[in-house]
Amino acid sequence: MCLGIPMQIKEINGYNARCEAKGVEREVSLFMMQHESLEIGDYVLVHVGYAIQKIMPQDYHSTWELYDEVLEGEKSERV
Repeated sequence: MCLGIPMQIKEINGYNARCEAKGVEREVSLFMMQHESLEIGDYVLVHVGYAIQKIMPQDYHSTWELYDEVLEGEKSERV
């Protein structure tokens, strides 16, 4: 199973962007989305260092809510 990480674009430099999610920043390639109109503040789905899809802000937030629930359930199973 593959996971895409929802992130927000903080800075764009050519085909690269500095993206952030939950306080963690990463360098992300925008090469696969070179024909999309991307701007600072946009949300993207990131897989293995590449932005693969532009997403809506509500998708960003709901995806992180689900990921947080999964992680919380995993923590409670370990106890």
